Amino acid sequence: MPAKFPSLSQCAALLLSGGAYAALAYATPRPQFGQLLGLFAVALAAYAWLLRSRLPVRWGLAAALAFRLLWLPAQPALSDDVYRFRWDGLLVANGVNPFRFRPDELIANGARRAVPDAARRAALLPELQQLYRQLNSPHYYSVYPPVCQFAFGAAARLFPTSEAGFAACLRAVVLLAEVGTAWLLLALLPVLGWPARRALHYLLHPLVIVELTGNLHFEGVVFGFTLLALWLLSRQKWAASAGALGLGVATKLLPLLVLPLLVRRLGVRRVAAYAAIALGALAVLFGPFLSVDLFENIARSLKLYFRSFEFNASVYYLLRPIGYWLTTYNQIAVIGPALAFLSGLLGLALAWRERRPTLASLPATLLLLLTGYYALATTVHPWYLTLLVGIGVFTRFRYALVWGGLAVLSYAAYRTPAYAENLWLVALEYAGMYAVLAWELARRPAPAP
Repeated sequence: MPAKFPSLSQCAALLLSGGAYAALAYATPRPQFGQLLGLFAVALAAYAWLLRSRLPVRWGLAAALAFRLLWLPAQPALSDDVYRFRWDGLLVANGVNPFRFRPDELIANGARRAVPDAARRAALLPELQQLYRQLNSPHYYSVYPPVCQFAFGAAARLFPTSEAGFAACLRAVVLLAEVGTAWLLLALLPVLGWPARRALHYLLHPLVIVELTGNLHFEGVVFGFTLLALWLLSRQKWAASAGALGLGVATKLLPLLVLPLLVRRLGVRRVAAYAAIALGALAVLFGPFLSVDLFENIARSLKLYFRSFEFNASVYYLLRPIGYWLTTYNQIAVIGPALAFLSGLLGLALAWRERRPTLASLPATLLLLLTGYYALATTVHPWYLTLLVGIGVFTRFRYALVWGGLAVLSYAAYRTPAYAENLWLVALEYAGMYAVLAWELARRPAPAP
């Protein structure tokens, strides 16, 4: 059969998308929220039309790659996390453990403790001093697990004095992960009873393109390893699957939440072995960074995350004023850990109450678990939601696509250097997401196509 070509309207939507992404990559500073919102809305509308009009899969895959390649030489304009990536990378490239020293400590003592060699220190310190002024978390220990650190270190070793070269190197890593993700989606969707074209729901979603390829967040790598673990499970290779999940956990800790959902699928004894392999892989990858204070510093970072950080939350923002009313000050140090504990209980409850736990039903349960986790979190950055968009393609739920589209509203906080959130926009984001979620939960489950 001859290859099917896009219609004129689909071609127009593809061109509009490309123009929007080019403008976002090269002409949209983060404080320009109105411009950011308008361009993202154009990309989102084009995305919705391309899915609704059933863009041919091959053309969708080609467009997904082209949209990502548009960003290749661009510096991340919508996130300043890349400066911490480069800071950690420079330390790793110079043999310094990034988990041992806070940036303010290094700058205060001229990096003497970290780099005893005077010649190496003299070459490194000017780069660190310039980066320090751009860091958004100079008083915190690094929170990026070893897979991220290896990537940061390799990029910094290749481009020790070039911000553009460092960003391009990380973007190549993310792109390779996304190519692997595309292959795994096309392979795994039919196995779990869904059409392969659903891969485009993830690969063409504007949030995924902007936050992963554009802003260089490693959730795309995490999703790739998680998919690899599921694909290997579908082929009865549970030991290799455990290793893949370990790599995902060594990129971001979140895939650990998969383990309770495997107990009834694999059995207690096999899950114990599965967890041992995954955690063993994590331990091996952490090996180069082991130190006396490693776990203490990581614990401090996690404590700060749950007890101090707040951004784009939902349930927590409803509870915060109650804390102020009762005590006259912010009770995040109590509310944050309590909500984290509650989300853990929710995960166990979901795992226990599953009626027919199979590999095909795993993504839906995992999606609901992660949704509960983020609903109860004190901090929900937009790129966190790319995992939900990806997992959602294996389910009947569409609310993650909506949430991913509405999450751009959180960028209103960056209109001024004070980073003041507009709670009306946060309310609009969550009202839209919860409305779609409630509607989808209320209707009868549709059979898989």
